[in-house]
Amino acid sequence: MTTAGIVARDVRRSFGEVHAVRGVTLEAREGAVTGLVGPNGSGKTTLLLMLASLLAPDAGEVRIGGVDPVADPGAARMLLGWMPDSLGAWPNLTARETIVTTARLYDLDRAVAQARAAQLLVEVGLAEVADAPARVLSRGQKQRLGLARALVHDPRVLLLDEPASGLDPQGRIDLRRLLRRLAADGRTVLLSSHILSELEEVVDDAVFLVQGQTVTSERVAAAASRTRTWRLRLADRDARAAVLPVAETLGLDAGLLPVDRRDLLLAFASDADAAAALASLVGAGLPVAEYSAATGMLEHTFLDLEGGGDPRPGDGGGVR
Repeated sequence: MTTAGIVARDVRRSFGEVHAVRGVTLEAREGAVTGLVGPNGSGKTTLLLMLASLLAPDAGEVRIGGVDPVADPGAARMLLGWMPDSLGAWPNLTARETIVTTARLYDLDRAVAQARAAQLLVEVGLAEVADAPARVLSRGQKQRLGLARALVHDPRVLLLDEPASGLDPQGRIDLRRLLRRLAADGRTVLLSSHILSELEEVVDDAVFLVQGQTVTSERVAAAASRTRTWRLRLADRDARAAVLPVAETLGLDAGLLPVDRRDLLLAFASDADAAAALASLVGAGLPVAEYSAATGMLEHTFLDLEGGGDPRPGDGGGVR
């Protein structure tokens, strides 16, 4: 059985009349990547600051590896690595010097700090710019440097706020691989991101925040189980020409089948219904070239919780 590396119980935080976090309860497991999902203003960053011991909650309790970050912030910080959305950098220090300096702040001796820097520069893909000053690094390279700084003291718990921001496609792939490797090593990773397709590919669990509160598991399950849109493309004809044969095969009203550019959009109440429809289409000899959910499950659930539902024809399938 896995244990929780992060625990929050009914955590609240206000700034004057603004109630940023109204009641958050969550657990993030050791050996897993947990996604923190919510719209702008839902309290994600405020929550992460409290978990990182940088902001005290007004109420509730937090534990990082069993340590109370309010009562013993020093012990909590030795356990966790914190990567904010924008950490900044010392502009005149090189990437290597930045990591070594951060390691020294964690009381690693100089030889260990230098060895750790060399290892992390390779791990986060900065070896080629190791001796370049931070001021010349791109946004994506500074994000990689921020991740290296979070990892420098070999923490057991990671708090990452938008770590993929500014990364190119290869950088995002590298980040996913690194996070999966860290989780496989038994670490606890809590990851916040607006890029839900990226989260979908890396997380084991997800916690949804709406208006400063965690959404109950029952509400999340209900949202996830509602009708989901699937995209269908046939290999030998355009979408409008595919409407009639698809409708006849599935017993649907052709006039109600929406077209979105090259795809037909089909709504199913469950994955089992979607699979049965695919079997019918293939059995009827229709050349199915593409067949996939229009949104990942995280995005589908998020949109439902936000009241938007799955994307409609023409909206491109993006998060609104």
